Order: sequence, then structure tokens, then C-alpha cells
Amino acid sequence: MGLFQSFNISASGMTAQRFRTDIIAENVANVNTTRTKAGTPYRRKIVTFEEKAVTPFSKVLHNTRQGAVGNGVKVSKVSKDYETDFIMEYDPSNPDADENGYVSYPNVNIVTEMTNLIDASRAYEANATAFDASKQIAQAGLQIGQS
Repeated sequence: MGLFQSFNISASGMTAQRFRTDIIAENVANVNTTRTKAGTPYRRKIVTFEEKAVTPFSKVLHNTRQGAVGNGVKVSKVSKDYETDFIMEYDPSNPDADENGYVSYPNVNIVTEMTNLIDASRAYEANATAFDASKQIAQAGLQIGQS
């Protein structure tokens, strides 16, 4: 593994977790959005990650001198959550109420979003710590070269 590859791997993790945090913030901001441009309530979004530039094992086995397999992480897709239903609340005075007086609110659960936010924050911190450790290793290597 090259010196800068570890920086790139940690940076890709931080970038992915920052993007995930942005999507969580969007979910929380739209917790009361009962009508979008499509005329439906806002649907919660979910971020999916995948490994960046996967190297097949057979290639690694034949080229063991080239180093590590990992190349970081990337966002593979942002999808809407169709697994959970909208939250139905009785409010006949709301202009978005149906004929029975129920309003469909987004399928955003604040507790779930805050838990995901803590998870993304901790993952970001872990990547930042790994980046800092790589930086310290590189600095130690440079100091050894000066002696």
C-alpha cells in the first residue's frame, strides 16, 4: 500500500459519512412535509455504500507485491424507503387531509434518524482518527530519514 493510499481510504470514508449526514439532515428537515412536488408526503431516503474499485482476489494472489486490496468506500445509491408506511394522523382541518380526515405524514422517525446521525458521526470520527494515525506514521518516517 502506498503512503497516500491510506489517506485516500480514510478521506473516502469521511466523504461518504458526510454525505450520509446530509441525507439524514434532509430527512429530519422534511419530517412534517405532507406535500411534495409529486403531491405525496416526503419519503425517507436511505444511503447505501459499497467498496471502491474492488480488486478480485485472483488478481491480488498473482500480484502480491502490489499491496493491499482495499481502496475505500463510495456511495452506491440513495434510495427512498418504501418499506415503512406513512404516519397517519387525524386532522380534518389540514388541507392535505383525506376524505376521512387523516393526513399522511412522512415515514421519518426522529429516533431512527438521530441514531443514524450518531452512527455516521462516530464513523466519521473513526476515519479522521485513522487519517491522523497515517499522518503521524508518515511524519515519523520523514524524521527517521532526516537522522
